[in-house]
Amino acid sequence: MFIKQLSIFVENKAGRLHSIMDALADKGINISALSIADTTDFGILRVIVSDADAAREILKAEGVISKITEVIAVYIDDRAGGLVAVLDHLSDAQIGIEYTYAFLGRTEGKALMVLKADDMAKAAALLEEKGIKLAGETDI
Repeated sequence: MFIKQLSIFVENKAGRLHSIMDALADKGINISALSIADTTDFGILRVIVSDADAAREILKAEGVISKITEVIAVYIDDRAGGLVAVLDHLSDAQIGIEYTYAFLGRTEGKALMVLKADDMAKAAALLEEKGIKLAGETDI
């Protein structure tokens, strides 16, 4: 089960992140999770939002470059070693992870980890086979 993630190109200058977040908020887009990686000149903001397609259109109208990517959101126990239990399965199956970030979801005692794997279908099938619950769009 995949969820949509919006990857947004953000110029690394004062106020740019704020203007992007403001544009989304003004149109009622809720942000559930985010991660940003930056360099000297720009950053890539990755967000899970309430409506990725609408958010992309809003940003396009603002002249902001963005892309929708499918990712996996995995429930993990919110405890030391919770993430390792998931990573063990992926590593054993030789599935590479391009990036990951975590956030707290709505289920008490659980965190959610978003991941992009080099073989998304294989990763999702393996995790489900191992009894690891994947989150859907409506869970976030």
